[in-house]
Amino acid sequence: MSVPASSRLSRLLPFLAWIPELRDKHTLRADLLAGVTVALVLIPQSMAYAQLAGLPAYYGLYAAFLPPMVAALFGSSRQLATGPVAVVSLLTAAALEPIAAAGSTGFVAYAITLSLIVGVFQLALGLLRLGVVVNFLSHPVIVGFTNAAAIIIATSQLDKIFGVRVEKAVHHYETVWNTVLSATSQIHWPTFFMAAGAFAIMIALKRVNPRLPNVLIAVATTTALSWYIHFEQLETATLDQFQSESVQEVVREQIALKHEIPATEKTIAAAEKKYRDLYARHGNEDTRTLLAHHAFDTLNHKRERRLAGAKADLEQLRKQRFEYVPGRDGAPGKFHARGHAPDNAVVNGNSWRIRSVDGEKLVLNGGGSVVGNIPRGLPSVALPKFDLGVVLQLLSAAITISLLGFMEAISIAKAMATKTRQRLDANQELIGQGLGNILGSLTQSYPTSGSFSRSAVNIGAGAVTGFSSVVTGLLVLASLLWLTPLLYHLPQATLAAVIMMAVVGLINFKAIRHAWLANRQDGIVAMVTFSLTLAFAPHLDKGVLIGAGLALVLYLYRTMQPRVAVLARHPDGTLRDAEVFGLRTCENISVIRFDGQLYFANTGYFEDKVQQRISIRPDLRFMIVVSDGINQIDATGEEMLAHLAERLDKAGIKLLFTGLKKQVLDVFVRTGLYDRLGAERFFRTEDLALEYAWQQIGDSHEADCPLNIVCPVAPPTK
Repeated sequence: MSVPASSRLSRLLPFLAWIPELRDKHTLRADLLAGVTVALVLIPQSMAYAQLAGLPAYYGLYAAFLPPMVAALFGSSRQLATGPVAVVSLLTAAALEPIAAAGSTGFVAYAITLSLIVGVFQLALGLLRLGVVVNFLSHPVIVGFTNAAAIIIATSQLDKIFGVRVEKAVHHYETVWNTVLSATSQIHWPTFFMAAGAFAIMIALKRVNPRLPNVLIAVATTTALSWYIHFEQLETATLDQFQSESVQEVVREQIALKHEIPATEKTIAAAEKKYRDLYARHGNEDTRTLLAHHAFDTLNHKRERRLAGAKADLEQLRKQRFEYVPGRDGAPGKFHARGHAPDNAVVNGNSWRIRSVDGEKLVLNGGGSVVGNIPRGLPSVALPKFDLGVVLQLLSAAITISLLGFMEAISIAKAMATKTRQRLDANQELIGQGLGNILGSLTQSYPTSGSFSRSAVNIGAGAVTGFSSVVTGLLVLASLLWLTPLLYHLPQATLAAVIMMAVVGLINFKAIRHAWLANRQDGIVAMVTFSLTLAFAPHLDKGVLIGAGLALVLYLYRTMQPRVAVLARHPDGTLRDAEVFGLRTCENISVIRFDGQLYFANTGYFEDKVQQRISIRPDLRFMIVVSDGINQIDATGEEMLAHLAERLDKAGIKLLFTGLKKQVLDVFVRTGLYDRLGAERFFRTEDLALEYAWQQIGDSHEADCPLNIVCPVAPPTK
C-alpha cells in the first residue's frame, strides 16, 4: 500500500503541520510571548554553559541561534526547547580536554567537529528508525549519572565562585580539593560577593514570583554593577615594571618562541618534503628514507616539547599573584610577587594576575574575571575541521553524548506530549536533534540537546507550536548583531552561579532510593553508575558505559534463572504454586509453569528443572508445560525442547504444552517441531491437557488425581 504524498511530505517537513495554525492570532501571540520568555532565560544560560564546556562564552550564543530553530522545525515535539544544556556541555569538556587545552583554537575546532559527529549519529538513528536504541541506557543508569553529573558540574564552578585559579588534576575530586585549599588562602572577596549577590537575586526572585526571569535580572544587575565599580580593573605594564626575574625569563622565552616558530616550521616542512621524496623514490625500507623519517620525527618532537614547556611556564605565570607599588613623581610603578614588596612600600590593595602577554607588554587583571569582548555579528559559516584520527578519538564520546542528550530531550518531550495530547515520534525527534547539531556545526555550534528547564518555561509561557523556538533563535540573532557590547562586563562569577542554580534541580537522591526499593539490582546499578561517574570524572563516559554494561549483565542474570513453578490444584479450583501454598502434586502428571522468554541463556536452567522434577517422580507419565509466560523463543530454546521431548519419549514421558502464544507457536510451525511432536500435544488450557493425560493413563486416575480433586491444604514444610 503506497503512502500518500501529503503524508510523506509531512514526515519530511513536520513544520508544515503547524504553520497553518499561526493564522490564528491567539496562537501567534502565545508563541511570540513564549519565544521571548525562553530567550530571556536562554541568552545568559547559553553563555554559562559554553564556559562549562570549556569554550568562550559567546560560543553559547552560537549554539543558541540555529540549533533551536532547526530542531523545532524538523522535530516532532512542538514545545521542546533545544540549545546548550549542562550535562552535554560537561560531556563536551570531558571529551575534549585530553586532546586540547580548554578555550584554545584547537579545542573550539574539535567542539564544532564533535557537534557534527553527534548530529550525524542522531540523524542516522532517526532515518533508520532506531530510536529504540536509547533504551539500552536504563532508567537507573540515567538516574545515577545525572546525580553525579550535577555534583560534578556544580563543583567545577567553585574556582570561578572563589576567584582562584588551580591546575586541573587527573581526577575531578582532586581538582575540587585543590580549589578549596586555594580558596582558604587566595579567595578573591569581590568575586565571591558578586557570586553571592547573583545567588541572592535568583533565589529571592524565584520565591517571590517564579514567572520573573530571575536569571536575566541577576545577569543584568551584576553586569551593571561590574561596569559601575570597574570590577575587572585591567592595566597594561611593561616587562621592566616587574621585579621578579622568573617573570622576565618566562616573558622573554615567549618572545623568543614567537620568533623561532616560523623558522622551525620551515625546517620541519623541508624535513618532511625530503622524507616524502626519498620514500617515493626508494621505499620505506631504505636507510636514507629511515634516516630522513627519524630527522623529521625528531624535529616534530622537539617543537612539541618546546611548545608544551612554554605553555606550562605561561600557565604557571598566570597563577601568580602580584602587588603593585606606585612609582614616585610620576614614574611607572613596580609589580612585586605577592608578599615580596619592600617593607616600607605603599602597596595598592588589589591582587594582580597576568591575563595575557603581547611582546614585552603584559595585560594584568586586578579585579574579578568578566566575559570580555564578544565578536559582534553572526558566526561564520564553514565546514568543521575533519581529521579522521580526531574523529575516531571522539567517536565513543559522541555516541555517549548523542544517546544521553537524546534521552534527556525525549523524556522532556514525552512529558509535554502527555500534557498537550500531541503525537510524538521518537525517530522524528532524533532527526530534528541530529539536523540541529549538523547545521549548528556549520555555524560554530558545539553539541546541543533539549533543555528541561527551558522547555518548562516554554510550555508554561503558553507555547502552542514550534514557532516559539524560531522566535527564540531570532532573538539570539538580534543579540549577536546588536547587544554583545552590553555583555562585556558580565562577571564570570555570575555565570558560575547561573550554572550552579540550574543543576541543583538535577540532584535527586530519592530516585536512587526508589530504584533500590523497586528492584535491588536496579538500585545497585544506579549507585555504581553514580560512584564510578564521580570517581572517573572528568572521563564521564566510563561511568555511563560501565553502568549500562552492568545493567545488561544483571538483566541477563535475572533472565538466566526465571521462576519455574510446579503447579497443583488450589482449594479455590485454580492451579497455583505447590511449594508456596503447600499443595499436593500428582505422581504421574507434573505441571510446571515457566515465567520468562526461553532463549540461549536459560535453556539449560529450564532443562535442569525438568530433569529435577523427573528424578523425584519415578512414576511420571506426563510433563505439562504451562507456556503462558513464554513470550519469545529463540533457536537454542526450540532445539532444546525438541531434544528434551525426544529424550522424555524414550523414558516413557510425554511432553505437553498449554497456552502457547502465537509468536512461539509460529516458531514451532516454521521449524517443523509442531508436526514432529503432533498436534495432540498442544492445548489451549491446562484443563484440556489434564483431561488428555487422564484419558491416556486410564484406570480411573482422574477420580483420585490431586490435580482434579480439591484437596485440603497441607501444612507448609518448615
